[in-house]
Amino acid sequence: MFYIHQTRCISPQQTFLNTDINFLNESVDNKMQVIEPSYEDIPSNILRRMGKAVRIGVGAALPLIQQVPVDGIIIGTADGGMEDCIKFLNQIINYEEGILTPGNFVQSTPNAVASQLGLLSRNKGYNITHVHRGLAFENAIVDAEMLINENPANSYLLGGVDEISAYNYNIDYLGGWFKVSPFSSKNLYTTNTKGSIAGEGSAMFLVNGIKTSAMAQLQAVTTLHSEKEETIASRLQYFMEKHLQNGEKIDLFLSGENGDHRFLKYYLSCEAMMDSNITVARFKHMSGEYATASAIALWLGCQIIQNQVLPLHMVKRRSIQSEFKKILVYNNYKGIQHSFILLSKG
Repeated sequence: MFYIHQTRCISPQQTFLNTDINFLNESVDNKMQVIEPSYEDIPSNILRRMGKAVRIGVGAALPLIQQVPVDGIIIGTADGGMEDCIKFLNQIINYEEGILTPGNFVQSTPNAVASQLGLLSRNKGYNITHVHRGLAFENAIVDAEMLINENPANSYLLGGVDEISAYNYNIDYLGGWFKVSPFSSKNLYTTNTKGSIAGEGSAMFLVNGIKTSAMAQLQAVTTLHSEKEETIASRLQYFMEKHLQNGEKIDLFLSGENGDHRFLKYYLSCEAMMDSNITVARFKHMSGEYATASAIALWLGCQIIQNQVLPLHMVKRRSIQSEFKKILVYNNYKGIQHSFILLSKG
C-alpha cells in the first residue's frame, strides 16, 4: 500500500516528544484523557480559540508538516469538534440567536482539524475529513492508499483524532458503553462486566509510496460490518491468505480488546486463529475506547517495529521470536464495525 516515514501522537500516555510506552498512566474517573503538551508550534492567539480535538490534532500534526511539505491532509474522526458544536448550540438558546461566539462555530465541525492544518501550513492541496464512526480512520487509510497509487512520490498527512466530549460521553454512558462503577484501566481485562473506559487521542503519520528511509509499511487494510464472530474469523482468514505469501507469518497480533465482556467473543475467535508462535498484545488500557483508537494502535505498531520493544503491560500471550516484522491490528467498535490492519517492517 504505502510507507510510513514519521509519526506523532498525543494520547493519555507519554507518547509525545519524550516517548515512554513502558510507563503506564491509569484512568481517572473511568476516563483516559490525553496529556496535552505546550503546543509551542501553534500561535497563542489561535491556540486559545481552539477546541480540544483541534488542539490535539493540530498539535500532533504540525511538527510533521512543518518539516516536510505534504500534498494533502487526510483526517479520520467520529466526534472531533463535538464539544464546541454543543457549546455553540447552547449559545443559540442562551442568547436567543443574538451575539454568538464565532470561535465555537468555526471549531464545531469535524473538518476543523484538517482545515486548521491547511490554514496554518498554507497548504492548498487535497484536504478531507472522513467521519465514519468506528471506521473513520480506516477510510482515511483507504483514501491515502488510492492517492498514493496514483502518485507514489506524493506525501500525505494521515491521521485519526477524537476527544471525550461531555455530550457524547453522557449519551454513550447511558447507552451502556462505559463502566458504571469506579474502575482502573490496569484491571480492564480482568472484569466480566459490560462497558469499557472512555478514551481520546490523536495520531498522525507522514506517508508516501517511497520505501527509502521508511520506518514501516502499511501493507493492507480491510473493514466490515457484522455481529457474527464466524463472519469476522472468516474475513480474517481470507485477509491473511491474501496478504501473507511465500511463508510469511505474523509476529504480533495487536488486539483492540476493551474490557467489555459482550465483545470478547470477537477477539477470542480471532486469537484462536493465531498459532503459538504469534505474540498477542492489547492496547486499550493505554488509550481507552473511542472510535479512532485504531490510529493509536497503528502508532504503537510503528514504535514496536522501529524499537523492537513490546512493553510487558501490553502482553497477553508471549511467544519466542527474535524480531517483530509483521503486526496485525484488529479493532472492533461497539460490536459491529471491525477492521484489520497489516503493518510490516519498512
